Amino acid sequence: MHAKYACQSREHSASRRRFLGLMSGGIMAGGLGCLTRGVAAESLRQQDMRVVVFNMHGGLSQLESWDPKPGTKTGGPTRAIPTSVPGIHISELLPYTAKQMHHLCLLRGVNTSEDDHGKGMYMMLTGRRQTPAVDYPQIGAVAARTLANDSTGLPGHILVTPGGAGGRGNEAAYLGPKYSSISLGGDKPPQNSTKPETISDQAESRRHEFRRRVNEKFLSRQRTAITDAYTYSYEQALRLMERRDVFDVAKEPATDLERYGNNDFGRQCLLARRLLENGVSFVQVTHSNYDTHNENFNFHIEQLGEFDRPFACLVNDLSERGMLDKTLVVVLSEFGRTPNINLYYGRDHWSKAWSVVMAGGKVARGAVFGQTNAEGTEVVEGQVDHGQLFHTYLRAVGVDSGQPLVVDGKELPMADPAVGPIWEVLT
Repeated sequence: MHAKYACQSREHSASRRRFLGLMSGGIMAGGLGCLTRGVAAESLRQQDMRVVVFNMHGGLSQLESWDPKPGTKTGGPTRAIPTSVPGIHISELLPYTAKQMHHLCLLRGVNTSEDDHGKGMYMMLTGRRQTPAVDYPQIGAVAARTLANDSTGLPGHILVTPGGAGGRGNEAAYLGPKYSSISLGGDKPPQNSTKPETISDQAESRRHEFRRRVNEKFLSRQRTAITDAYTYSYEQALRLMERRDVFDVAKEPATDLERYGNNDFGRQCLLARRLLENGVSFVQVTHSNYDTHNENFNFHIEQLGEFDRPFACLVNDLSERGMLDKTLVVVLSEFGRTPNINLYYGRDHWSKAWSVVMAGGKVARGAVFGQTNAEGTEVVEGQVDHGQLFHTYLRAVGVDSGQPLVVDGKELPMADPAVGPIWEVLT
């Protein structure tokens, strides 16, 4: 659903030129990074852990989702309903998800103190505040670096988003483009990932053999991080073409397509499950746009109605297929919405008391951590921030977030060294 009334920030009005710039920047910016791959790293990859993030872009209202406040002056018309865990209630707009509460962990005490869309999303995906001094890699890039198994022939970092076309993002910062995302346009395979029928298999093989010989000759004389990035991208594209069927949700049974909901978001969730099943280490699914400065309640009825069943199906399927212990599920946004309701029946940006949800991996099940006061205006117990969440995501899939990443011989903190994980929600 497109929110025409969203605030007119740069994040909600990216130009075509800016989009193309970001895509090309992912290839050109930085090198592949000379990263140490010790015994511990190899052991971690063999554990086959994965992460799937649902990015509720624009600012999901915690009061209409995970932390409803019915009967208060800030609660609005949204009621709370019981879940599969006695004593835990969530919004009536999430009836299917409520039945999966025994798999979920609600963090109701998030305080990031940043109400800007771009800065807030940067913080939530990198665990750091934005600074001109250094750009930090996002969780997807770090997960791909620490968890991905190159032998699968699939990218380790995939972004499923409307408008994605198979290009690389620029989320990896100093880790290099090898760990940046490949964006998929909804539930469709990457564009230009099939060989033209006019080119025979033999001719295709000769073309790539010639390309490799030329590359090797050039690299023997002049090798840089950028040339390595281009070489890696070509080889990864070839492997991806060989496994193109993995991206085709039409290969799934009709019953699954119906169960997830035969709509864009349902198919995207089914694609996410399919990618995880085939060894992709990190998938991010974007659901947008929650920037409800106007008509907050009508919008959330429609938007969460679209989100609820596919999300619940994915969590349930991961559990029934024995994958949930090895898959961390995260539902995040850049911030929440104000407890106060404005004159347009909307809620504005609010980062001082909101919610994030996790499931799977080494996360406690059927749990709530953190609490806001009766009207949701402040955190009164279990306050956490973006840095702690980032540490927790990594720890939940077995990654020691206190260890450094070694890039070009330099040790760089994997996560903000000033904070640590939320141990209370880890098992």
